[in-house]
Amino acid sequence: MMSVDTTVCINIRSVLTTTYRGRFAPTPTGPLHLGSLVSAMASYLEARRHQGDWLLRIDDIDQTRCRPSLAEHIVQTLHQFGFRWQEPVQYQQQHQTYYQQALHQLQQRGLLYACDCSRQQLRHTAVYPGTCRELARPNAPGYALRVRTDQRLIHLHDAGQGPRQQRLSDTCGDFIVRRRDGLIAYQLAVVVDDYQARITHVVRGADLLDSTHRQIYLQQLLQYPIPHYCHIPLVLDPDGKKLSKSTAAMPIEPTRPLPALRTAWRFLQPTSPPSTLRNEADFWHWAIQHWTYPKRG
Repeated sequence: MMSVDTTVCINIRSVLTTTYRGRFAPTPTGPLHLGSLVSAMASYLEARRHQGDWLLRIDDIDQTRCRPSLAEHIVQTLHQFGFRWQEPVQYQQQHQTYYQQALHQLQQRGLLYACDCSRQQLRHTAVYPGTCRELARPNAPGYALRVRTDQRLIHLHDAGQGPRQQRLSDTCGDFIVRRRDGLIAYQLAVVVDDYQARITHVVRGADLLDSTHRQIYLQQLLQYPIPHYCHIPLVLDPDGKKLSKSTAAMPIEPTRPLPALRTAWRFLQPTSPPSTLRNEADFWHWAIQHWTYPKRG
């Protein structure tokens, strides 16, 4: 188990500056679709371009939505498509101790407070108004935990979308890091996961662009190194909506990898794979040689 004391943080930063480590982190709420494949391919080829490591993590912390059978299906599908990861597959369910350590660190510094506001109460506001901030609610079952935000400007130098900045107190306010049902919220879980895995580069879809400022804020509070970020354009359906499991996006066919790999490549790059490629092994050999960094969307 990795401590987060100053010495370890310095050692981690040293590793981060010399070794590329990327990852793909799907949520097992449905089978992989084209949008998932595009994100996986971009992160995979960036890691290969840098001769770095590429890790697979299953983001299954929300047991009310995630299914173990789908997690297994995703892992098998990626393997059939020719993706190869350098370390054993990680599962968020296995990281509860790390999450609790991060919560404790934030709590000890007075950065968290309990909140019993419901979604119904907050349905008309995009920025949390601080209702429970000074009420000293108990840290007990049935209460969420929010992290206090401040007036600092969070800067993001995104390789895919260009420079961005947010002041969280204006855009979202104090946000949840532990839900009312006791589950760790996505924003904290992904920050801790990436830290523990020593991730240096995060390549993912632009739908997570706004979340990144909250993640950078948590990284700053926890004194974690901040990865390099690249958010790639989303794959949209004919109506201009993001492909997602919640909208029943057509899953990719695991038994026919090559056509789907070709389609994903054409979304990411201006060139087309040659017709002489016979299988997924041929595709990856060619793709690694011809990959260029995703351009700004």
